[in-house]
Amino acid sequence: MTTETPAPKPDADAAKRLRDKVDQLLARTTEPTNASVMLDDGRRFDYTVRAGFLPVAQTGLGADRGEPQAAIFHIAYTAARNSGPRPVCFVFNGGPGSSSVWLHLGALGPKRVPILNDGSAPPSPYRLVDNPLTWLPQFDLVFIDPPHTGYSITASDEARKKLLSVDGDVEALAEVVRGWLAANGRFGSPLYVAGESYGTTRGAALADKLLDLGLALDGLILVSCAMDLQSLVFAPRNDLPYALFLPAFANVAQYHGLLDGPLGASPEAARKAAEAFVAEDYLHALHAGARLDGRNKRRIEKRLAAVTGLPLALVEEKNLRISDQCFFVEALRAKGRIVGRLEARATGPMAASRTREWEFDPGMEALNAPYTALALSYYSSLGIAADARYEVFNPEVNKAWNWVRGDGKGTGDPTGYTCTSTDLSRALRRHPHLRVLAASGRYDLGTPYSASDWSLAQLDAPAEVLARVTHRHYDAGHMFYTRIEDLRQFKLDLVEWLAGAH
Repeated sequence: MTTETPAPKPDADAAKRLRDKVDQLLARTTEPTNASVMLDDGRRFDYTVRAGFLPVAQTGLGADRGEPQAAIFHIAYTAARNSGPRPVCFVFNGGPGSSSVWLHLGALGPKRVPILNDGSAPPSPYRLVDNPLTWLPQFDLVFIDPPHTGYSITASDEARKKLLSVDGDVEALAEVVRGWLAANGRFGSPLYVAGESYGTTRGAALADKLLDLGLALDGLILVSCAMDLQSLVFAPRNDLPYALFLPAFANVAQYHGLLDGPLGASPEAARKAAEAFVAEDYLHALHAGARLDGRNKRRIEKRLAAVTGLPLALVEEKNLRISDQCFFVEALRAKGRIVGRLEARATGPMAASRTREWEFDPGMEALNAPYTALALSYYSSLGIAADARYEVFNPEVNKAWNWVRGDGKGTGDPTGYTCTSTDLSRALRRHPHLRVLAASGRYDLGTPYSASDWSLAQLDAPAEVLARVTHRHYDAGHMFYTRIEDLRQFKLDLVEWLAGAH
């Protein structure tokens, strides 16, 4: 005779502690801090900064009882002297387990963390400096840390499961936007959203979701696009990324001196040659698969080796398919270096054993310590009590993330590749004044410029609607704004884009 082990009872005390913690955070707001920043044109801009938490209450998670299911940390910058309804821009990063420190302290906010212009890490002590290229003259800025990033938490395991999903996350962020506007009397202000990486995944869906709430975005800024994951995920029988990454591989190979002859003459030459090869030959070869005859396969192999700088034997071994991980560890193997993913200009040393394990991202390592240290120091100076760990990047969020969609609008993807470009296409068709500015770094091998070109070209809308979509390119990586020339150009492009709305 066997007996079943009884299921563990829920820890009522733990649940209550979590609920109490959420309530305590929602009651916590810092006192306004007045400050100013000298802009690049020599003007001084006065602003007020305030940090706090916003509640999220969603249907099926206690909303009917009025119980907040999450406390979302945010930092808001507003103009000290305000004439008329200033535009508001809500900002978040990606991951999906990332806080908003990268756009906050890298490009948009009045403070900036400088790193070396070639994408490598500066030595300590790190410095936080004024950012004369801040977007504050254009917008009031609200930086949002999504659930379980930064100091943001949920009130229960049920809420955590709900919010750590594509659709649950979008619902939560829409509630945060609505809640901030309500709490600050800003309904009627022109609305903008800026997201980076997975932040573009949520931003594209959010543009459509906010329309359901009667909140129409004037503009959406997409930094390092990731709206169509099928274009980014290397997996069996998904040949799309092999073609879409190739021009970016060629650009990076030229930078590291791996290309010969005309291909190596300039980054532009490498990109154009790779783009032409993809359009004229490579896509057909991938589609043909085993049907590709031996003579044509050898021709494609040689050209693929030439535009990537990889050994011909490796290209043959990989059956014409070079993944990102393969490129990271093989491109500079002869020099004992690995290539960065988010900043491919950056490299790091291989293990002495020359393993083919890609153990870390040299491009991300250059940013992680400076941004983390200075974010915590800066937040403390604003009066934010550091009584909990600030999750700059929470890998547990990525592990727990539910990528399956099912919002009743036909955006659920049975293939398993999350897609929110359908949401953005619909939002552009629904709202005639929504405009999009996309920005890509040419040395980004996480969300390559060439994949973003394709994704934006697939938006399902007529040509006159797509005329409201602008794409700009920069000469650094995923966080291209860490390169001062690109930070300046990004700001100029933003100002020009905003002027084009009038």
